[in-house]
Parts: sequence; C-alpha cells; structure tokens
Amino acid sequence: MDFPAVDAALQAVLAGEQLAGVSYQVFRAREVLGRKCLGWADREAAIPLREDHLFRAFSNTKLVTSCAALQLHEQGRFGLDDPVGEYIPALKNLRVLRPGASSIDDTVPAREPVRVRHLLTHTAGFTYGFTQPDAPIAKAYNQARVLHPTRDLAQMMEALGGLPLLFEPGTDWNYSVATDVVGRLVEVVSGQRLDDYFREHIFAPLGMRDTFFHVPPDRQERLAALYIGSIKEPLRPGLRRADHLPYEGAYLTSVPFLGGGGGLATSLADYSALVQALLHGGAPLLRPETMALVTRNQLPPGMWIQFPGQPLQVGRGHSLAAAVVMQETPGVSLVEGQVYWGGLAATKWFFSPREDLGAVLMTQRYMGSDLPFWPEFLRALRSDLGSR
Repeated sequence: MDFPAVDAALQAVLAGEQLAGVSYQVFRAREVLGRKCLGWADREAAIPLREDHLFRAFSNTKLVTSCAALQLHEQGRFGLDDPVGEYIPALKNLRVLRPGASSIDDTVPAREPVRVRHLLTHTAGFTYGFTQPDAPIAKAYNQARVLHPTRDLAQMMEALGGLPLLFEPGTDWNYSVATDVVGRLVEVVSGQRLDDYFREHIFAPLGMRDTFFHVPPDRQERLAALYIGSIKEPLRPGLRRADHLPYEGAYLTSVPFLGGGGGLATSLADYSALVQALLHGGAPLLRPETMALVTRNQLPPGMWIQFPGQPLQVGRGHSLAAAVVMQETPGVSLVEGQVYWGGLAATKWFFSPREDLGAVLMTQRYMGSDLPFWPEFLRALRSDLGSR
C-alpha cells in the first residue's frame, strides 16, 4: 500500500534539511500496510537509507524495559505498589527537596517510599541531568555521574540514592531516569543482566535479531549516521554530523552501563514487531489484562505530562509504559486512546487500538524529537487512509 501524502510530507522535510533520512512502517494488528525508506543513512558517503539500517533508539528503549518489568509483574515477582527499596536497598530512606530549594542540601525525609508504579509512570521524583542543565539538581546528577557509561546499573543506583527527589513520590510527573531504575529492578528480580533478559524474553519471542545495547562489529556499518541541527533555531535548514553523541563510541563499544531508559539500537522491522505485538493485544509478550496497564492512563486525575521548558500537555496521560491520549485536541492528529512515545534522535512510534492502526518512524536527528515532522506525518497518514 502506498502513502503518497506521507511521502510528500517527509520529502519536504528532507528537502528542508530537517532530516537526512527517514523510514517508516505502518500496520494493523494482523498486517503490514506499507513501509518506505527515504533519503540518506549517511549523507556524506551518499549511502541511501535501507530497511536493514540500524538506529539509536534512545528513549524508545523505555518501552522494552517497561514490557520486561510487566512480564515479571505478571509472574508475581513483585507488586506495583511494592517499595523499590525492598529490591534496591540504595533507594531506601530517600530525601526530598524542599519547595523552592536553592541547594540540594535543603531537604526533608520523604514521607512516601518510591514504589514500582511511580517508576513506570515517571512520578517517582527523579530527573535527568540534561533536561534543565542549570538547575542545582541537574548539576548534582552530572557531578554524581548518575548516567555514565563506565558504571553498571548497580553502581548507578548507589549514585542515585545519594541524591534528593524533586517531589514526594506520586505527587507530580517528571521525565527522568526512572526507567533505568526499572532496568535494575528487572536485573535484581530476574537474576539476569538486562541485555540477557531482553534477548531471551523480548527479542527472541518477537524475532528481533537487530536490537542491541552494543551493535556487534559485523553490523556496525549498518548503523545510520547521527545528525544535529541548530538547537536555538531547530527549524533552520542544515545538519552536521553528531556520531560522537551522547559520548564517543556510544552504541558501538561494549560498556558496563545498560541503559533501560535509552541504550538500545534497533531496526525499523524489529521495533515495528514490538509495537505491532502490543497493538495485537500483547502476545507473545504480555497478557490482555496486563495490556490494560499499557493502554490506559495510570496518573491521578488532573495530572498531565509536561517536559522541561514546554507547556503542560493537558489531555496527555501516562500508562505503565508510555504516553496515552485521553483528550483529543482540535487540529492535532492524536486519537483518544492512542499510545505513543519518541526518542532523543527523533525516532517515533504509536499504536491506536480504537483504529487498529500503528506506525514506527525511524530517523537520526539528535535533539530533534519536537520538530513538526511527526504531527505532519500523523496528519498525512490519516489523510492517506481516509482517502481509501
């Protein structure tokens, strides 16, 4: 099936030098409707983008990690309301920043422990060191090397346990390293390293043969080049290479850190297999009753997601795996019940049970996740489908 409106929209983005290359796959629960590769995998070397190219998934790793945790929850290995400190002692007895605190030492003991549910919904009170780099807590995260390739997940927990929470667990939403903590929880409960667990329980059942924390040497030539544009003027045409980000050798060199929040490289076909399985009801990964935790909002009434420096996204909730559309917005092609997420290099996905529709889009623009090509893709996709 062809998608002429989608292709035209994406070709315009490529012509405007917003992206170097982009590929997408569209599917129903039981069939693939179409796929396409446009532009370059490596613009400088004039290598066209192919279906077998690999992409840095960044935060789209979170969906894999959340599914792994929900598998273990299905087995009764932990409860969603269990204190995380029962499994990760470094996260017991945490402290919370006082409101308006100008120092990370201005804290009080947390009244509520961080629970598994808080991790999966980003309501634990953790943060990232790069989202608000001038904030004292962000500086503290960076100084403590919370996310560092030379540390394994156990060492990360020790560093994280020495830092305060932004707020009392469960009282607010903040995008954070919480899914990396989930990755450590999976390791502790399963007794396996995170990469081993993923291979056995996620990748093998779905036939995902091209998804890795560290791309093997014989497949590294298939890793698409990473680009970056203007940070201050993101719509300004022009891209430059950024393969050194987030650190030299990332995704290519074997390091101790297995980032459940952002460490995987994957292919269009592999990641589409995951999202299509969820659209199909979860099998072979999750039971239907567990899928309700993936497709339904799990935030308290009146709490919406909000990313640093952006307005509150009213009508956007969060399940135990991803964002969920609860209220449709005029002019925005998001359907009620749609589940979605994106990564730092602008890889995107959604599935909509109500429409029996899903899609995965792959590209590699660092810090490009908020560019308008994704809503344009969604509008064009529904235009193409509506014209049939």
